[in-house]
Amino acid sequence: MKMYDVTGAIYEGMTVYKDKPEKQPKINQQTNGYVTETRLDLDVHTGTHIDAPLHMNVDGETFESLSLDSLVGPCQVLDLTAVKNGISKTDLEGFKLQKGDFILLKTKNSFEEKFNFDFVYLAKDGASYLAELGIRGVGIDALGIERSQEGHPTHKTLFANDIIIIEGLRLKEVEQGQYFMVAAPLKLVGTEASPARVLLFEGLS
Repeated sequence: MKMYDVTGAIYEGMTVYKDKPEKQPKINQQTNGYVTETRLDLDVHTGTHIDAPLHMNVDGETFESLSLDSLVGPCQVLDLTAVKNGISKTDLEGFKLQKGDFILLKTKNSFEEKFNFDFVYLAKDGASYLAELGIRGVGIDALGIERSQEGHPTHKTLFANDIIIIEGLRLKEVEQGQYFMVAAPLKLVGTEASPARVLLFEGLS
């Protein structure tokens, strides 16, 4: 059995969404010579994280509404590294996806360390197609699942159909195929997102 940690590391100076300074984590470490303690100031959308409906809907459910049962189980990594812009329905149709699948979108984003304002994202028609299929969840290797789409239709389509969204995955070393995923978010209450550690296991049935 082989394990892949597809989580982005958290540190001061890390890549954050749109390079916004206010999104940088702040790590304040203090010691008195024999005891060290660190205080962390962190945006809940930092690095690899999971969104909840409240993120795009003022009346949406908060993070504790998401069931861990939906974050642990089989998943598929889809190789979409040839896509240059938005992932469309056409790009997804060849993968023979089924109801209940959890899919992870591997794109050229995984091979970039700096924030690219033209990152590959999931287009509105791609999100609608996944909703029609009834998938369980979707993850992507960008810090956002959509890019400059007025009204945030990708997020809203997925949330309206109870599809879990994971952003900020690092899939460079992971080949297309079937895996067993463990996505473990912080046990936050009342928030619209949570950082998560995401592990993929190869050869675990």
